[in-house]
Amino acid sequence: MQEIQMNHGQKGFTLIELMIVVAIIGILAAIAIPQYQDYVARSQAASAYATISSARTAYEETVLRGETPSLTSTDAGFIGIAADASDLGTISLENNNGGITFTFDTDAASTLNTETLQLLRDSAGTYNCKTSMPANYYPKGCDAS
Repeated sequence: MQEIQMNHGQKGFTLIELMIVVAIIGILAAIAIPQYQDYVARSQAASAYATISSARTAYEETVLRGETPSLTSTDAGFIGIAADASDLGTISLENNNGGITFTFDTDAASTLNTETLQLLRDSAGTYNCKTSMPANYYPKGCDAS
């Protein structure tokens, strides 16, 4: 009888191949995680800006009626938004019809904790954005600090 020889090729991966794959994954993670955290912080800043911007019209209308803007739904000057309308922080109003402030809390990205985002109203009724957050997190429409 003739003996049949079988070719037994390589099975599995070598240790060096596995180490190379792990190193590549580590390098990608080292780049991707900080970029993702920056993306999250920028999107949270944009969300806060959108939240207070949506109340700007009601705020202005309340001021023009001669009432004091309020975040309390039972007040005549209620602007349609509560202080706790966002999970990322709290909303407050500046005294003397000065504008709307969003203060980030610990539920926001760590780079935004305790930072503020304000829409300040001048005597002419023009709103300017003021913020204490780093410039690379400014939402679109909020360029001044």
